[in-house]
Amino acid sequence: MKQILLLMAAMLLTCCSKDSEATAQNVGNMEKMYITIDGKSLPVSLVDNAATQTLVAALQEGDITYEAHDYGGFEKVGALGRSLPTNDTQTTTQAGDVILYSGNQIVLFYGSNSWSYTRLGRIQYSSQSELESFLKAGLGNISVTLSLTNGTTAIRQVRATTEQDVYYSLNGVRVEKPTHGIFIKNGKKVIL
Repeated sequence: MKQILLLMAAMLLTCCSKDSEATAQNVGNMEKMYITIDGKSLPVSLVDNAATQTLVAALQEGDITYEAHDYGGFEKVGALGRSLPTNDTQTTTQAGDVILYSGNQIVLFYGSNSWSYTRLGRIQYSSQSELESFLKAGLGNISVTLSLTNGTTAIRQVRATTEQDVYYSLNGVRVEKPTHGIFIKNGKKVIL
């Protein structure tokens, strides 16, 4: 009985804590930020560091939109309009990495590079072609919006498909090998 009461008290404190409300975007638990380009959003799993904590705090006040351009044939880079704390380390990036450069520029990688950066997170995408299409790789300037919500408020289009056993996340991103969670398979909710 004593253990049950202690467990219930711990659950109550966890659920009702104002501190956990204030940090609803708990970076330490890999909460997501969203990147939106031309009306399409993809989630970004954030790492836990001073830069992401400062960025999340800024995003709690509102979305941040900036212009980004291609650089070097492997990235989109743009000035954030504010500075974030840096913790630069020599890093070899991969496609999908979201990086802070020079304390005030966000770099979205669709290729690879090695330099001294502060890692912010990683875009969740299903294929290299999806990422390159989303980032408009090699196609010039884009407007990028960072937010704590994915901005999707309604289904805009429904298309029939003849493919069998196709899984999609609840964000509408195709998932090649789902492991666990809630997915849409052939138009129906599936829990794995």
